[in-house]
Amino acid sequence: MLLTAALAACGSAPSLAPPIAGEPQASKAGATFTDRFGMVFARVPAGEFMMGSDESPQALAKAFPHADPKRLTDLADEAPVHRVRITRGFWLGAHEVTVGQFRRFLRESGYVPESVRDGTGGYGFNPNYDPSRTERGDLFEGRDPRYSWENPGFAQTERHPVVNVTWNDAVAMAKWLSQREGATYRLPTEAEWEYAARAGTRTRFPAGDDPQVLLKTANTFDRETALRWPRWRDQAGSGSDHYPFTAPVGSFAPNAFGLYDMIGNAWEWVSDWYGEDYYARSPTDDPAGPAEGSVRVRRGGSWHSWPLYSRVAFRNWNTPETRYVLVGFRLLREK
Repeated sequence: MLLTAALAACGSAPSLAPPIAGEPQASKAGATFTDRFGMVFARVPAGEFMMGSDESPQALAKAFPHADPKRLTDLADEAPVHRVRITRGFWLGAHEVTVGQFRRFLRESGYVPESVRDGTGGYGFNPNYDPSRTERGDLFEGRDPRYSWENPGFAQTERHPVVNVTWNDAVAMAKWLSQREGATYRLPTEAEWEYAARAGTRTRFPAGDDPQVLLKTANTFDRETALRWPRWRDQAGSGSDHYPFTAPVGSFAPNAFGLYDMIGNAWEWVSDWYGEDYYARSPTDDPAGPAEGSVRVRRGGSWHSWPLYSRVAFRNWNTPETRYVLVGFRLLREK
């Protein structure tokens, strides 16, 4: 069944019913379920969609006039657009994993985050840091033991998305929850992630094609954030989304599957190895990415992502041990 038909059959708006405690009972899109750990999941039904983007650099240049032409040609890994069938429905975290949830995982499991275990720390925002005077020329300071999932250099509450976590940290939490809950928790595949993020849409952003829609629907690189990075001011949205750094999860409206912050706030690790040409050879049913690789995919953009890089189709990647002030994760539960 095509996704549009599935949404028509069950209603495209997220359920307003209270979360279901204990074991999942509902299967329609937008239904919610709260596990015993207290994490809320939304139901994503099986279905088909067209994955990727085949927009030309010329078309993108009209929508993003300040983008460097080379950046636009570097987006070729979003093509070709190809049909993907998600054959099994799943439960996806309604929110990105929060600081409070990650803290509880560490406390109860005894797991030590990679940035602490290897002693090198993470990255962080430092208002006195001048990237133009450093060899690396990066926008943030690190690696440094001062920075970690607890301290990205700006204030966060227990309800903000955890960042500075590695792919390995995310997988460790998924494995621990699987043992604790008696169900399979994991990172979504890249295809599952994009299918869930689109929720039946084919536009650049879940709310439409115009970059202006981001200001009301996602926490991305806006004029307020750009005050701290004047070099990139032309790339910013033309207004403010009211969050210069991360926002508490759920600060913006959910998509049709009841999922919050699929675009912006924090990049989200997915399970796949990255393959630049993988879309050209991807199987139709439940693609899981290349069998091997050197870097893992992350999707969705962050509070520091330009509108160009906040499109649903955009792909990015890092090594599994990367910990960065912009990167977090969201978990999938299979049953």
